[in-house]
Amino acid sequence: MCGRFAMIEPLSVIMRAFFIDDVLADIRESYNISPGSSVPAVIMENGKRTLTQFRWGLVPGWAKDKSIGNRLINARSETVTEKPSFRDAVKKRRCLIIASGFFEWKKEGRERTPFYICPDDEKPFGLAGIYEHWRSQQGEELATCAILTTRPNSLIANVHDRMPVIIPHDLVEKWTDPASPQEEYLSMLDPYPSERMTMHRVSGEVNSPVNNSPQCIRPVQDGLFPEGVY
Repeated sequence: MCGRFAMIEPLSVIMRAFFIDDVLADIRESYNISPGSSVPAVIMENGKRTLTQFRWGLVPGWAKDKSIGNRLINARSETVTEKPSFRDAVKKRRCLIIASGFFEWKKEGRERTPFYICPDDEKPFGLAGIYEHWRSQQGEELATCAILTTRPNSLIANVHDRMPVIIPHDLVEKWTDPASPQEEYLSMLDPYPSERMTMHRVSGEVNSPVNNSPQCIRPVQDGLFPEGVY
């Protein structure tokens, strides 16, 4: 799964990296983004790439209670077209959630060791997302999202059995375009190549969403681990 990530790029860098046309979000850096937070996302509207923001934790339009979003932070790519909570969104409302890196925890007995993972070029990248608009009977409105996950590549398999889907920059338009055929966008849900990623161990600072500083992504020690894990 993907339960925590970082986005530390300034708006100017994001706009250049993803060829943003319109900005409808207040983008702020965060070293420790947790479920329930507002996250930056790219959507396609009227042929333009728009940078907006969603609350992380998808609330389907048919839901009676918004608390369902607490359980729907991730969607498994293998079943996303089948699950009632996700199947409509993946057909019509796909987005790109902007990240600088993400965290996974390796379990060894009772110990959980956090690792920070990012592309080896250290540039902002996009996580495959889906989004929904929800309105309560009392008129409360929410725009929410979930991150798609897939099987791990050989690097992340040392730590976890799932990883978020990363959409390469040259496929952003096809992923976010609501008109893209199903076979086309489903073909993008494979693991990102391990040789294009890097990973290092970080401190337990990231375990608490209260902590939000560069310490969350800073390596705690040197020394090689299998498959280039640091």
